[in-house]
Amino acid sequence: MITVKPAPRQAAATTEDQPMLSVEDLRVTFTTADGESLKAVDGISFEVRPGETFGVIGESGSGKSTLGRAIVRLLDPTGGRILYEGDDIARLKGRRLRHKRRELQIIFQDPNAALNPRMSILDSVREPLDVVGEGDRASRTGRALDLLDRVGISAEQARRYPHELSGGQKQRVNIARSLTLNPKLVVCDEVVAALDVSIRGDVLNLFAEIQRERGLAYVFITHDIGVVSHISDRVAVMYLGRFMELGPVAAVAERPMHPYTRALMSAEPVPLPSHLRQKRRILLEGEIPSPLNPPSGCRFRTRCPHAQATCAERVPDWRPVAPDHFVACHFAEELAPG
Repeated sequence: MITVKPAPRQAAATTEDQPMLSVEDLRVTFTTADGESLKAVDGISFEVRPGETFGVIGESGSGKSTLGRAIVRLLDPTGGRILYEGDDIARLKGRRLRHKRRELQIIFQDPNAALNPRMSILDSVREPLDVVGEGDRASRTGRALDLLDRVGISAEQARRYPHELSGGQKQRVNIARSLTLNPKLVVCDEVVAALDVSIRGDVLNLFAEIQRERGLAYVFITHDIGVVSHISDRVAVMYLGRFMELGPVAAVAERPMHPYTRALMSAEPVPLPSHLRQKRRILLEGEIPSPLNPPSGCRFRTRCPHAQATCAERVPDWRPVAPDHFVACHFAEELAPG
C-alpha cells in the first residue's frame, strides 16, 4: 500500500477560479512511413486550475504521454489551442515560446534517461539556469544546491554522477531540476512507475509538499488508479486518443459513469482477502485497437460488454452528468452503479 499525505485542496475547490491552462480541441497526428495518419490525441478539451492536480489515467497506447508532451510544446499540435494564462502556446515561436516554456516543465518516467550521464548531478540541476543566464555562476550553484537539499539530495551527493544514485534519488534530482526556473505548472509523466513500491509514497509525498509550498499545478499522468486517486483533485480517463470521462476524483472513483472507467477502477488492488472483497474485477477482452484504424462511433465499443448498435453508428456526445462531471457514453446513466 502507498500512503500519501493529501495535498491541500483549497486552491482547486471552486470552479470560479480562472483556469491556468485551457486545452481546446487538441489534436496530435503523426504520419507513418506508409503515409497513414495516426491520431494519438484526437479532439481533447479540458482546463487546469491554479494549484490543482489534474490526473490523466488510461492504458498504455491511449495517448497520455503524447498529450503531456504537447502541453509543454515538446510536440507540435496538429490542431486545437493550448491557452496558458491567455496565450495560445500552440502558436508561439522563438523567444516568446522559450520565455513562456520556463513556466511549463515536465518530469519523465525514466529518471535515468532524463539525466546526462556525463554531467554531475549539480551540473544537471544548474544547467537550466546556465542556459537562461540567470545570475552569476556562484548564485546559480547556490540555487541548485538549495533545490537539491529541498528534495533530499545532499551536497556530497550533488557531486556524484547519475549512475552513482538510486532510482528514487535520480527522480528527486529530476524534480529539483524541474523547479529551477520557478514553473507554475508541471507535467508529471508516469513519474513513479519506474520506482520501487517501497519508495513511491515518499516521492508522491514530496510532490504534495512542494505543491503546498509553491502553489504549483500538476498534470499527473499515470496508469495507476491508486496513485491518481490519492494525489489528484480531478481526473480524466483517456482511451485511444480521447477522454471517456472527467470529473472530481471522488465522484469518478466512487461512482464511475463510463464502462471503461469502471473496468479500470475494478482492477485496483484491494488489501483484503478475496472472500471479503465486495467488488469483482471487470475483465476487458482484447487489446486497445490501433489508432491507425480506430473503431467507428464509440472507440471503446469493441471491448465494451454493454455495446449496442448505436455505439457503432454514432460518436457519443461529451456531456455533463453531474456538476463538473463529464462522460462520453450513450448509456452512462442506465449503466451507472446505483
